Amino acid sequence: MAIAVSFFVMIVAVAVSSGFRAAVRDGVAAMVGDIRIQPQDRSLGEMASMPRNLPSQEAILSLPGVKGIRPAVLRSGVVKDGDRIHGVLVKGIQRPDSTLSVSIPERLSRIMGLGVGDNLTTYFIGERVRVRKFRITAVHRDLVEMDDNLVVYANLEDLQRLNGWEADEVSCLEVEVADRFRDRAALDNVAAQLGVCLLNSGTKEEDNLYVTASPRAYPQVFDWLELLDFNVFTILILMTVVAGFNMISGLLILLLRNISTIGTLKTMGMDNKAVGGVFVRVGAGVVLKGLLIGNALALLFCLVQGATHLIPLDPANYFVSYVPVHVNLPWILAADVLAFLAILAMLWLPARYVSKIDPAVTVKAD
Repeated sequence: MAIAVSFFVMIVAVAVSSGFRAAVRDGVAAMVGDIRIQPQDRSLGEMASMPRNLPSQEAILSLPGVKGIRPAVLRSGVVKDGDRIHGVLVKGIQRPDSTLSVSIPERLSRIMGLGVGDNLTTYFIGERVRVRKFRITAVHRDLVEMDDNLVVYANLEDLQRLNGWEADEVSCLEVEVADRFRDRAALDNVAAQLGVCLLNSGTKEEDNLYVTASPRAYPQVFDWLELLDFNVFTILILMTVVAGFNMISGLLILLLRNISTIGTLKTMGMDNKAVGGVFVRVGAGVVLKGLLIGNALALLFCLVQGATHLIPLDPANYFVSYVPVHVNLPWILAADVLAFLAILAMLWLPARYVSKIDPAVTVKAD
């Protein structure tokens, strides 16, 4: 039971850590992309455009880890419903919904008291105030709640018409990368290579562009993820040590209860290493049984939590509203194998007790 609990905690810790990485990075990527290309003179809400199709686009798509490029149009706005007013960032992306339809975050839905089917009157401030009445067709979950930048997703063409732009003009391009390239070091490396592609293009329209990786936009999120990974690593070590000491105490009891058997085996010619190996194999069987039970319970927990989001979290502190889990089989297998080998190595410590047993004394006592 002790071994099963230890492995249960280890596997759940690995699954939760992997779930947090996936959920938070997906949330950041939805807001700013994994890597963003935008004009240098653009600040939030300004109407600076760039080409939708870059001359270096093929070179960018050929970079290791790059999966695709999606255009976006960004525009600051103010939503109003009765006496309730709130600032938002309207992000135009390619969506399957009809024109003038939007998806709003849950927080904005709660603040404004609006839901699916309601109208969202939005004011855009520029040289002159423009008003658009959008239709709410979806309410999306806020995966990253770090500030008051509530992102409303609209259709790309609606925002282009609002700005008076052509179809080939956008605010920025968001580069999507593969999952294995979404840690801080890998994203910075891909962003650097992408910047080299822009510099090597030799075109004037790309000289005014710069590249930003999501860790630069939200460094506190990636710092938090690194701290979480450190905590999980600490949990794995502690649970392995706890399981190892449980097995050591169990094996010592087993040795003490079988002193006469050990003396008989040594009298028949078995050396200390062979006798110790017998008890280590017995201990390994117990560890393996506990490993399988712990893994089964942990995977069952992950299945239930992933389907029901049973355990909630405060998004203000954890960036997500529930405990995310992701069954990363390579990481789980690695944790199982390393913990199993470490516990087996620890089992050889009590097995050395066999060398102190004198067969003449134990057989005489019998």
